[in-house]
Amino acid sequence: MSSLLSAFVLAPYAFGQECGTDPTSLAQQFRRISEDSELEGLAAPYRGITASVRGPEPNVFQIAPTGVSTAPVRSAAEKFIASLSGVQLARSMFSVDDIQWRKWMNQHFYVRAGISFQEMTESQRDLAFGLMRTSLSARGFDLMRDVMRLNETLAELSDDHVFLGEWLYFITIMGRPSATEPWGWQLSGHHAIINYFVLGDQVVMTPLFFGSEPVRATSGKYKGVSILQQEQNDGIEMLRALPETQRQQAILAFSKTGNNNLTEAFKDNVVLEYAGLRTNELPASERKRFRDLIHLYVSNMDDGHARVKMDEVDKHIDNTWFAWIGGAQPDSVFYYRIHSPVILIEFDHQRPANLAKFARDAHKPTQQHIHCVVRTPNGNDYGKDLLRQHYLAHPHQA
Repeated sequence: MSSLLSAFVLAPYAFGQECGTDPTSLAQQFRRISEDSELEGLAAPYRGITASVRGPEPNVFQIAPTGVSTAPVRSAAEKFIASLSGVQLARSMFSVDDIQWRKWMNQHFYVRAGISFQEMTESQRDLAFGLMRTSLSARGFDLMRDVMRLNETLAELSDDHVFLGEWLYFITIMGRPSATEPWGWQLSGHHAIINYFVLGDQVVMTPLFFGSEPVRATSGKYKGVSILQQEQNDGIEMLRALPETQRQQAILAFSKTGNNNLTEAFKDNVVLEYAGLRTNELPASERKRFRDLIHLYVSNMDDGHARVKMDEVDKHIDNTWFAWIGGAQPDSVFYYRIHSPVILIEFDHQRPANLAKFARDAHKPTQQHIHCVVRTPNGNDYGKDLLRQHYLAHPHQA
């Protein structure tokens, strides 16, 4: 299965030619590889991303009031749910502890649950966007919409409007929206994954995945749309601002020849040791720059819960690590990772995939294909540690 998945990721056009271009045949192949990915990726029970084989660090997360209301998100979800037909509800509603949380994959061929924007009515689409707007910051919403728009650009460039496009993004609801009981929602599609867990006024918005190929539209319906330039530029400025000794500590490898993200789809239980530069001894100016880089990713949440998350980040800032692979010039390709007990961020320039036929070298990463992923280590992706604590306090709920 892994070799077949790699064939899809690295040479989708070659695979399409081997299987024929008939959409029905491709859809059958896509379903098979999706099922195989789930079978392998979900074989082990959820444990969470950890820095040690010993497992999650204990007592990192607590159920506690934040003072930031989730009522607007709950109201937006209820309005969206009320707009769905019986058939749509059956496809889109899952229990809050369903394994559906873990069934996500960035790749365009993944067969998804829920209801897509493509099949929604205009009013349903507005309500789905309303849920996203309420849950995310203005910046976060614009980012996700631009990911969707650039997927339309990709459809134009690859001449594939069956499996690619602006509206092939799916919404699912996990549990019943509640002021006191756990629930959540998901967005799933090519280069855009949001897992949004709610318990009272607490929110966990990971795993969060966003990216694009291309990251800049130079033609077509959305010519001029560009994303992830700040994440790219602020990352390289962070490295370049470090004193030489600390820069050398941060760099794991100077050569980047492949894809380096480690915590994408079906990687919920990765053991990832802290590596690179521990940032506790950074000078004040670089320390602020580093915190600002973390905030750039966290700020995709609504402003109130982003502040709550940054308070959590600050409590562990002295045990936060920065790692780098690749060059340090404006035109370099690179990977960087930020890792602490409460947050894991990866930025990666990837090899060409759907646009491989246009690349000078389809085996070399490019600045036109970027993946970013944000995780909550130590067992709290999908809010699972908060859910565990909730069930311990309310065993009748389990």
